[in-house]
Amino acid sequence: VQLQASGGGVVQAGGSLRLACKGSFTSPYYGPGWFRQAPGKHREPVSCFSTGDLSTYYAESVKGRFTVSWDAGKMTLYLQMNNLTSEDTAIYYCTSSRYKGGSEYFCLAGAYDAWGQGTLVTVSS
Repeated sequence: VQLQASGGGVVQAGGSLRLACKGSFTSPYYGPGWFRQAPGKHREPVSCFSTGDLSTYYAESVKGRFTVSWDAGKMTLYLQMNNLTSEDTAIYYCTSSRYKGGSEYFCLAGAYDAWGQGTLVTVSS
């Protein structure tokens, strides 16, 4: 699975950015999704999407501010990030999986075996 992530950059607090994750997604429940890793912190889920049943997960810290949208024709998941804060500064990784099992591991990092190169989001205060 090849993943192409794009859209990172520098933005002031309160601003917006849109990330894009393009790839071939074969698992019905696991992908695409977005995780992030801030300096000195563990990688954490941001939002995950299921192309099979269109389920969506958002981390509590981004609910109401981040929204994903899926373009099946372009095989691309977009992450619209609004009202950004310094806490959102991190490297954002697009992810997917070849796992064809059930949805019990949805948005758990261990279930995903393909990771994009990461795109840096920096929010300045």
